[in-house]
Amino acid sequence: MTSSITNRLYSFAEYLAYDDGSDNRYELVDGKLELMNPPTFRHLLICDLIQDSFKAEIRRLGLPWLCLREVGIRTGWRKSRLCDVCVVATEQVMEFMDESAVCQSPPLLVVEVVSPESVKRDYRYKRSEYAALEISEYWIVDPMESKVTVLLWEEGLYEDREFTGNQQIVSRRFPELVVTVEQLVAAGKREED
Repeated sequence: MTSSITNRLYSFAEYLAYDDGSDNRYELVDGKLELMNPPTFRHLLICDLIQDSFKAEIRRLGLPWLCLREVGIRTGWRKSRLCDVCVVATEQVMEFMDESAVCQSPPLLVVEVVSPESVKRDYRYKRSEYAALEISEYWIVDPMESKVTVLLWEEGLYEDREFTGNQQIVSRRFPELVVTVEQLVAAGKREED
C-alpha cells in the first residue's frame, strides 16, 4: 500500500533532490511524495529473470541499450514513477550519469510486476501515464493471475495482447526473445508453492 507522506507539493526538481536520510523509495504523484512498499522476494525474482533475459538479448544483438531496475520515469510536470524493469537507449542516461536515476525521456520498454497493492496503479494509472509518453512497449506481469499483458503503442493508443501458461511472450523490441509466462511465474515460486 502506498501513502502520501507530505501535505506540501514538490516540484520535479525538489523530488530529484529529496533525501529523508532513509532507504525509502518514493514516487511523485501530482506533486506529492508517495511511499512505495519494499518489493516481495517473489517480485524481485521475477524481475531478475526479466532483466537477465533482456540483458542477454541486448548483448547477443549488440544493441546500444541498457536494461535497468527501479529507475524513475518522469511522467508529467509533477509526476515520476518507479518502474520494475526498463530498457533505455544508452544515450538516454549518459548525460545524467551523476544525477538521480530518473529518465527524462521515454524508455524503449517498461515492465511492471503486479503486487496486491499495485493492481490499480500498474493496470490503470501507469498505463495512462506511459501512454501519454508514448512508451512503445509496456509489459504488465501479473503473477497473481499468471498472465502477462504486453501493450504496444499503435496509432495513438495501446493495443494489448494477453499471454498465459506456456505461451511465449511476443515482444516488439526483442522479437527473438524466448520466455514464457510459466517461466516468469515459476521464477517467483518457492519449491513448496
